[in-house]
Amino acid sequence: MSVASLSPSRPPLPASILRLLFPLGAVLAAFAVGMAVVVIMGVPLDKALFAFWRGAFGNAYAISASLNRAVALALVGVGFVIANRAGLTNVGGEGQIAVGGIASTALCLTPGMASLPLGLAFIIPMIGGALAGGMWGALAGLLRARAGANEVITTLLLSFIAIWLLYWSVQSESLLRQPMTNSATLPESLLIPDPTKAPLLTGSYASPVTIGLPILAVVAVIAALALRRSLFGFQLSAVGLNPVAAARAGIAVGSTMVVALFIAGALGGLAGALMLQGEQYSLKAGFSSGYGFDGLVVGLLARGSIVGVIAGALLFGFMRSGGISMEMAASVPSALVGILQGLIVLMIAGAAYYVDREAR
Repeated sequence: MSVASLSPSRPPLPASILRLLFPLGAVLAAFAVGMAVVVIMGVPLDKALFAFWRGAFGNAYAISASLNRAVALALVGVGFVIANRAGLTNVGGEGQIAVGGIASTALCLTPGMASLPLGLAFIIPMIGGALAGGMWGALAGLLRARAGANEVITTLLLSFIAIWLLYWSVQSESLLRQPMTNSATLPESLLIPDPTKAPLLTGSYASPVTIGLPILAVVAVIAALALRRSLFGFQLSAVGLNPVAAARAGIAVGSTMVVALFIAGALGGLAGALMLQGEQYSLKAGFSSGYGFDGLVVGLLARGSIVGVIAGALLFGFMRSGGISMEMAASVPSALVGILQGLIVLMIAGAAYYVDREAR
C-alpha cells in the first residue's frame, strides 16, 4: 500500500463557497486578459490602469456617475430576475428603457408639469416612464399568454420597434424634437425643466448621485422579500417550474406571466426615466446606450439572486465609467470593456455548470 493512498483526501469545497469564488476568479481572469490586450496594443499599462481608475473611482463625480449607471443596470436586472422566476426571459430591456424615456420626456415637457408642487413635477414623469415600460413588457406577456408566442422573440422585436419610435420622436418636430432654428440644430428634445429633474442626494453636481439610488434599494428589498416570502413569489416559482401543474392548482398562469413581464418592463421604464431625468436631461437618438442589454447580462449572471444583481450592476457600472475614461485618456477602445464583460459571462457560465454538476 502506498503512502499516497494512506494520506487523507482533502474534502471538496462546499458549492456555496464555489459559487462565490468562481465569479471573483472570473472577474480577475477577465481583467488579466484585458491588461494583456492593452500591452499588446502598445499602450503603457500604467497609463491605461490609471485612466480606468480615474474614470471609475477618481473623484466624487466619477463615483457618482458610476453609481447612477449601476442603478439603471440593476433595475433592468431585477426585472429580469422577476420574469425569469416565472420561466420567462425578458430580453427587451433596451426597448423598455426607450419607451420609458419617451414617456418621461413627454410628461416633463407637458405645459404646467414644472409648476406642480410637492415633488410631483419629477414624480409623475417617473411613474409615467415606469408605466410605459410596464405596458411594453405586458404586451409581450399577452402575446405569450394568448398566442403562445415566445417572449424572447417578442421582447426583442418590441425593442427594435421602441428604438425606432425613439428615433421618430427626436426627428419629428410634431413629436418631441426641439424646434429647428438652423441646419445645425441637433435631433433631440428640448431640455427638461429644472423642477422635473431627479433630485440629487448631495444637492451638488460635484457628486451627482440621484434619488435613483434609494429607489433601487427599496425596489431590491421589496423584490427579494416578494420572491422569497410572498404568495406572488410562490406563484411565480410554480409557473416557472411547471405551468401545467400550477394551472391545475388554481393559479392563473397567463395572468401571472403578464404581471411578471409588466413588472420587468416597468423597472426598465423606470430606469429610462431615471436616466433621462437624472443624467441626460434631453431625449436623444442614442438615449438607451445599450443599458438594456447590459442589464440583461447582469440579470443572467445573478442566477436568481437580487444581491447578485446589485453586485453585477456595480461591477458593470464602474467598468463602463472606467472604459470611457480609458478611451479618452489612454486611447484604449471602450469596446475592450465589452470584451471583458463577455469573458466574465462565459467564465461564470462555465463555472456555474461545473458547480451544479458537482452538486448533483
